[in-house]
Amino acid sequence: MDSCLQTLKVEECGLRMGELTVKCLLYADDQVIFASSAAELQMMVNLMNWSLKERGMKVNARKDNSLKMSKVSRDTLYECVNAVLQSSKDKKRNFLETVELQIGLKNYDPQKDKRFSGTVKLKYIPRPKMQVCILGDQQHCDEAKQLNVPCMDAEALKKLNKNKKLVKKLAKKYDAFLASESLIKQVPRLLGPGLNKAGKFPGLLSHQESMTQKIDEVKATIKFQMKKVLCLSVAVGHVDMTPDELAQNVHLSINFLVSLLKKHWQNVRSLHMKSTMGPPQRLY
Repeated sequence: MDSCLQTLKVEECGLRMGELTVKCLLYADDQVIFASSAAELQMMVNLMNWSLKERGMKVNARKDNSLKMSKVSRDTLYECVNAVLQSSKDKKRNFLETVELQIGLKNYDPQKDKRFSGTVKLKYIPRPKMQVCILGDQQHCDEAKQLNVPCMDAEALKKLNKNKKLVKKLAKKYDAFLASESLIKQVPRLLGPGLNKAGKFPGLLSHQESMTQKIDEVKATIKFQMKKVLCLSVAVGHVDMTPDELAQNVHLSINFLVSLLKKHWQNVRSLHMKSTMGPPQRLY
């Protein structure tokens, strides 16, 4: 094994906003794991050390202050949050406006540099009306119908017959998918690569989990993914949130984004917050 692969680096950063405290683990392949306490963080480090022991790999935990949200002050954050919410109140719309975090990047070459991708679960659901469809076995479909959640069984998927237009239409109709363990392995065979291309390959839904909680978890999870351009945007909240709720979501989102970037804050050109119909507010 190459010597540079023998050490799995773990960087820790504490994120704090009001009553929210999050511990963050960064390791070799740029994945991030969040723990709710220092004790849980240490337990995870110990578990990782134990599981990697046979492969001769060691986890080194160390403090890293470079990932803290030092570039955006608390005052600036709340100023932007309040401006976004006030703008929505001044001109009330007939729908629930989503609040987006808009990111401009720099010192990145999309053609040469590795394109980052990562997901993080926010404390508050940013898009409550997000549509999640269950691709389920009989038990999950029965449960979904009781909860008034859209669902499809294997027979319904077979009827699509891998038709690209129909699969594309399905992917467009729903924001996310969850699939039963018995069905998730069949999705590529039944539907082809359509859902994966749309970035909506189903998450796993087991019978040991609460369907309602799993759906809420999916709704609370956002994805940062760099494509061919140096800008991206993600939904981080909505205008019916309190200032504290929205601020906590934005705070966590920014810290997670910075953790994904190769040079952290040196890769951030600009950060804005914007409601669907409102003007952008500059965070950074």
